Amino acid sequence: MNCKIFKQCGSCDYLHIAYEEQLKKKREYCVQLVKKAKLSQVKVADTIGAKDPYHYRNKVIVGFNQRNEAGFYEENSHKIIPYTTCLLHDEESDAIIQKIASLLRKYKIQIYNEDRRKGFLRHVLIRRGIKTNQTMVVLVTTSSVFPGSKNFVKELTSQFKNIKTIVMNINTRKTSIVLGNDEKILFGKGYIEDELCGLRFKISPKSFYQINRDQCEVLYNKALSLLDLKGSETVIDTYCGIGTIGMVASKKAKQVIGVELNKDAVKDAIYNAKMNNIKNIRFINEDATAFMVELAKEKVEIDAVIMDPPRSGTTPAFINAIKALKPKQVVYISCDPSTQVRDLGLFKEAGYAFDTMIPVDMFPMTEHVECITLLCRR
Repeated sequence: MNCKIFKQCGSCDYLHIAYEEQLKKKREYCVQLVKKAKLSQVKVADTIGAKDPYHYRNKVIVGFNQRNEAGFYEENSHKIIPYTTCLLHDEESDAIIQKIASLLRKYKIQIYNEDRRKGFLRHVLIRRGIKTNQTMVVLVTTSSVFPGSKNFVKELTSQFKNIKTIVMNINTRKTSIVLGNDEKILFGKGYIEDELCGLRFKISPKSFYQINRDQCEVLYNKALSLLDLKGSETVIDTYCGIGTIGMVASKKAKQVIGVELNKDAVKDAIYNAKMNNIKNIRFINEDATAFMVELAKEKVEIDAVIMDPPRSGTTPAFINAIKALKPKQVVYISCDPSTQVRDLGLFKEAGYAFDTMIPVDMFPMTEHVECITLLCRR
């Protein structure tokens, strides 16, 4: 597959490597981590690949240069590399972005200049509900006043009927963080919905939702198949985001408690449970470690834990709380196997046995890999 900006962009580390070879490389990376950590009992399974390794990204963020061309930041710089189509993006997203670029020129909209801290438009974020065919457009701006916004919105929505909402996100911060705190809805409800594992989910601009929807189903189904749920268990879903995997698990458990620090995600999770008529799940807005430590103090009985922490992995205090709570099973989903392997060493000391790491390719053409490990109390 050809990409004109492959070398400058630097996002697709493995684009030049045959897909089967990429899967082997990802497995080998995990094998080396396990070896280095002296976890000799751990076997690394073959990487579970994607049916289609292209056009899988349902979330796209682009910047613009002063010529109003859309593009990506060159690796380790603030220079925009213009593009027209990307092999990883959902194809409709790219078409919308190119249309926005032409509207910026037409309506003479000023692009934000990072050095001078002047200008109006900072970024454009597109989110797609792949199964529902719904699109969200987020315009990240420096001001809540958008002259001519009605015409801009009308032109965009008349050409792309799948756009269900357009949101203006106001970001006045002098940092590289993409989204600000304030939002103004220009069109639609301010969110879209998508379907995952037979359930429906609300996605708002700041919601965490897996970027590769189809592989996310593979990941969740694999993780939950490892948990031996009979229907009588209490399951804690830590770092639960908008409640996706916990809600899927609720079909097989007596009750699920989801824990998440991000307030917006918890709001979406509560909405999602109601929308899917799931009565045996509740969500708590708290730090996962603090919540687990509190449960351990109260000696609450739990049967299983699902954990999908950020790249930094979990904390020793979280693992000590698991040791005190003694759930029979913990399924650990990781987006960074190096921190997962570090944490596995601590779980081993806490009395948990594990023998297999299962890599899942969530991000084909890149060097990233996610891993699932089942831990059982000895």
